[in-house]
Amino acid sequence: MTAPELPWAVLADYRCFGCSPHNSHGLALEFDEHPDGLQTTFDLGRSYESYPGVVHGGLLGVVCDETMGNLIVVRTGLVAFTVSMRMRYLAPVATGRSYTCVARLSAGSAAGAGGSPLVGATAEIVDADGIPVATASATYRNVPFGTARDRITLTNPDADRLHQALSTTPALSTTADGPVPVEETL
Repeated sequence: MTAPELPWAVLADYRCFGCSPHNSHGLALEFDEHPDGLQTTFDLGRSYESYPGVVHGGLLGVVCDETMGNLIVVRTGLVAFTVSMRMRYLAPVATGRSYTCVARLSAGSAAGAGGSPLVGATAEIVDADGIPVATASATYRNVPFGTARDRITLTNPDADRLHQALSTTPALSTTADGPVPVEETL
């Protein structure tokens, strides 16, 4: 699989806790295309544990949110803000072991379809044997860059670079089901 170009990469010093290589305290997740969406493989050490030897569940939420949110951004070229997210923990995730998170657009979900700005996604974290250890579902609000610009702090040159990157983000292939709007529940 190939790695999609995330629009944030045009910012020399972006600090996203989930996906930035510039944040020494972050997870530095890297993403690859997956036949159904987007994936990341990760191995979190003891600095990220709750109980001894077990990854903190909140960090698994970060992994799922980053993977789903970035899937939406690379599919739509729009900024995606998390509206709601639900996690389900199926088994403890051990520190020092490799896991993969795969995100997919929810069936019947797309930004702008039917006039709704909401997009649904799901994520599943599996162990090295492909056994699910956590699942997530979330709703995101896609917004044009001009609206997002009012909510984030960037210098004008960085804002211009990010806007250009979002405008030229090549979309990943879509599923055969095609997108349908998510019901607005706000």
